This record gives sequence, C-alpha cells and structure tokens, in this order.
Amino acid sequence: MKPLKIATAQFENRSGDKEFNLEMIRQLSKEAAAKGAQVIAFHECSVTGYSFARNLSREQMLEISETIPDGPSVQKLINIARDCNIVVLAGLFEKDEDDKMYKGYVCVDGNGLIAKYRKLHPFINPHLTPGDEYVVFDLFGWKCGILICYDNNIVENVRATKLLGADIIFMPHVTMCTPSTRPGAGFVDPKLWYNRQADPTSLRQEFASLKGRAWLMKWLPARAYDNAVYAIFSNPIGMDDDQLKNGCSMILDPFGDIIAECRELDNAIAVATLTPEKLELAGGHRYLQARRPELYRDIIGQEHASAQKVVWMQGADQKA
Repeated sequence: MKPLKIATAQFENRSGDKEFNLEMIRQLSKEAAAKGAQVIAFHECSVTGYSFARNLSREQMLEISETIPDGPSVQKLINIARDCNIVVLAGLFEKDEDDKMYKGYVCVDGNGLIAKYRKLHPFINPHLTPGDEYVVFDLFGWKCGILICYDNNIVENVRATKLLGADIIFMPHVTMCTPSTRPGAGFVDPKLWYNRQADPTSLRQEFASLKGRAWLMKWLPARAYDNAVYAIFSNPIGMDDDQLKNGCSMILDPFGDIIAECRELDNAIAVATLTPEKLELAGGHRYLQARRPELYRDIIGQEHASAQKVVWMQGADQKA
C-alpha cells in the first residue's frame, strides 16, 4: 500500500436543504482536492441534515429519502467526485424498492458508487430499519470500513470491521452536546454560537468540555488504538435543527494519536497522510495477534436481546 491522503470535513448543514448541503460538500471537496487529498469524508446525513428527522412522519421520511445509487443526491455526489477528482463519502436517508428506509452512507468516485453502508443502530426516527451487515471495500489499495455514529459505541462493531480486513474505518457522526446520564453532559446554548465572533472563548470552553470533545477523548482514541486502525471521524458544526454541534472532525492513527483535526468555529477540513507502516507498528496489531478466541467465542456470541436507549430521545427537553 502507498501513503493515502484523506480529508475529514465539518460544516453547518441545513435541515432538509439538499441543494445547500450538496453545494457545501462540493466546496469543501474542491478545497480538499486542492490540498492534495484523494478522499474526503463528511458527517452522518450530511446531504439531508439529521436531528430534524426525529419529528417527521413516515410519509415525510419517504419524501426526503432516496434510492442508492440512482437517486439524485448520490448522482450529484458522483458528479462532485468527478469534477473535483476526489473520492467522496457522505450520508443521507435511503429508501429501497419496498419503501423500507435506512440511514445510508455512500462512498463514490467519478465513475460511480464504490460502497454503501446502512447504520446498524439507527434511532433518530422510528421508521428507519437497522442495517444488517458490515461493509469492507478497497480504496487505493487500502481496505476500508464504515460505522455510523452509535455503531462505534458498540466495541464489537469496530473489532468485527477490523477482523474483516479494514485498516481505515470511516466514522461519520452527529454527536456530542446532548444530555446523558454521564457527568458533565448537556446541550450547549445556541446563543454562544451566534455570538462566536464577539466571544469565541466561551463557546470553545463549552465545545471542549465534557459536553463535547472531552467526552469524545474518553473512547474514540481507544477504538483506533485497540484495533490498530486509522479512524476518520467527521461531525457537523453549528446548528443542526435546534441542537448545536461542536465539529471536532479529526483523523486518528493506529496509535490512537490525533494527526489532523478541525478546530475552527466554522466550516473546515483537516487533511492527514495515512502511512501503512503504522498498521503493524501499533500495539493494537500485536494484541490482535495475541487473541485467544477459544476463551470467549461462546461468551461474545451468546444470545442477547438488543435494547438501545438514547437518553436525549427519551422525553428529554430537546430545546437548548
């Protein structure tokens, strides 16, 4: 494998405004390509917006969902990839021929669809169907996987994707700055965002706190470190419906170190060069070799009834 230059992006999407969001994807893709990036990754539902979907009926969800790859948004992503000469990864709501709906994420180049993934643990709208498979695909000789937001909080998903061969895992999110049972969690007041030019310090403090980045640092580096993978984390910044998000899009190497990060209080990209040598030098590679699956095969694989709970979706006050 040769070194691979990847960009991760953050931008303030508009709810349901695909034309605006696709234009932002085009602009940031062009910027990334100009900086030599071969690939750029955007956040979960970057084409459609995300949090607003919690209030949509089935009919409204069907209206904003599209088929993949023939729907207009994916075709526009392919055009963007072709025009900018860059591989693009972005998310949207998908529907199939039976009108089942999914949280979709696609990887495209100028020739068409490379890979499609469906979120395994969707929750933003009750009419979404969970995905039922992991996806591993090739980019420039590298094996890649995709896990969307909540999927990454279940450690088995990351390990399974690694064991299927992925050395890069794209991790698109819409996360942080929501209530939780953990200490320090909560919404960030949108007033801080609108006043960020006059008072960036107060906003940065909130974004960096346990409401945001400090929580992310509890677990995201561990996913990269334990599995010896490059983690490409992308997250929106600014208002997503009525919730303020803090960006922090970043790239981590197999040592769990951040090698590129968006720290701007604005739309931005961060670019890093991935080198194959780290994949085997990292401790996680040695730990994978030392596994003894005979000890825990039956423990990990035993029957279990999945019960997914999201605190801020359980009647929490969703107004910041």
